[in-house]
This record gives sequence, structure tokens and C-alpha cells, in this order.
Amino acid sequence: MSLDATRTEPRRDRPTAQEARLRLDHARGTRLIQLRALTDTGQTVDDHLMSAQKHSIERVLKEIDAAFVRIEDGSYGTCLGCAKSVPAERLEILPYTRHCVACQRSAT
Repeated sequence: MSLDATRTEPRRDRPTAQEARLRLDHARGTRLIQLRALTDTGQTVDDHLMSAQKHSIERVLKEIDAAFVRIEDGSYGTCLGCAKSVPAERLEILPYTRHCVACQRSAT
């Protein structure tokens, strides 16, 4: 299934494990490309903006890895804050998210 495919069927509460894996693989690939581009700029690690961007990308990569674990243990798509299902639309945008919007807001 393509990430750009037009939906003709109604949305489910959660994506299938295969759909989630595809989205997570895509997100991982994108972040790895960004990380490689930052590394290839030739700037030093002392550059604060580059360091902050690199840290942010590495944090998202860890979140992606954690999401793969949640797929395997069956907890993917369940909010860690309230234990309700994370809306499919949110998982499409942030396939590695751990929280629904309400719990994410209260966590930050």
C-alpha cells in the first residue's frame, strides 16, 4: 500500500500492523536521510543549531524504534496516558506517537 494512496474505504480505529510498519519505515528513512545530510554539511558539532537538529532527529529515531516494539507487543495505537485508542488520523501523521492529542498536551 502506498503512503499516497487515495482512500476509498472507511477508516478503521487503528492501522494494520503492516500499514504501521510501512509508515514507520518511511519515517525512519526520512530521518536517516536528514541525519546524513546534516553530517555531510561539514559543520562542526559545536554548531548549536546543527547539534539541536541532530538531537531531535535521533530522538525521533528512538521513538520510531519504540513504536516497532509496540507493534510487536500489541500496544501500538494505544495512548500511554489514558489507554484509549490513538485516532488513526494522528497515527497517519505521527506513526510513532505514544499519546493521543489530549494526553500529549498535558504531558508538555
